[in-house]
Amino acid sequence: MGIERELKLALAPSQHDDIARFFDERTGAGKPIELANVYFDTPDCALAKAKAALRLRRTPDEWLQTYKTLGKTVGGLSSRHEWELPVAGEALDIDALLAACESEDACDALERAAPDLIALFKTNVRRIVWDIEREGSQIEVALDLGEITAEVDGKTRRAEISELELELKSGEESALSMLAAELRGAFPELTPEDQSKAQRGYLLREQPAGKTRDA
Repeated sequence: MGIERELKLALAPSQHDDIARFFDERTGAGKPIELANVYFDTPDCALAKAKAALRLRRTPDEWLQTYKTLGKTVGGLSSRHEWELPVAGEALDIDALLAACESEDACDALERAAPDLIALFKTNVRRIVWDIEREGSQIEVALDLGEITAEVDGKTRRAEISELELELKSGEESALSMLAAELRGAFPELTPEDQSKAQRGYLLREQPAGKTRDA
């Protein structure tokens, strides 16, 4: 079982070039990646009610399925259980996830939901990744720009994604806060983002039509 420790910061799309330059100058050019994600749940959102999220991701190299618990998020810093496994193609392998899941509550929620899972919303993101070190800790920095889309009543709802993720790969959690403080010193407009992409996707589906950007 993995524990994901991540600090998320929101930023304006106009800041992306400046943020990318900030890291390029300190660590070398980042790696651009195109990510396409589909989030699954039951029609009545049983996984969301169990404070969990299920995602299928296409990367340039492989398909990955990820099951996460909501965990705790304060000031943009989140800590949650995460199980991520490769899959052969564009399909979930629930049995493999159940075998990997070590939380009884999370496992039970997924097993109950499995027969009724449907695709609820998608995210498409252009990501730039840097691997950096702070005080002996390894951090993956991901700069994301893209959108969330959800089909509701025959219309496509859209919400912008513009954020910076700092994920601790090894070392002390305090390294995330130190890097975030450095970034906010250079870019005061950065703000903590406490909502995950999954949470924002659910909110997009639930919002009244007049509150969303429809296509």
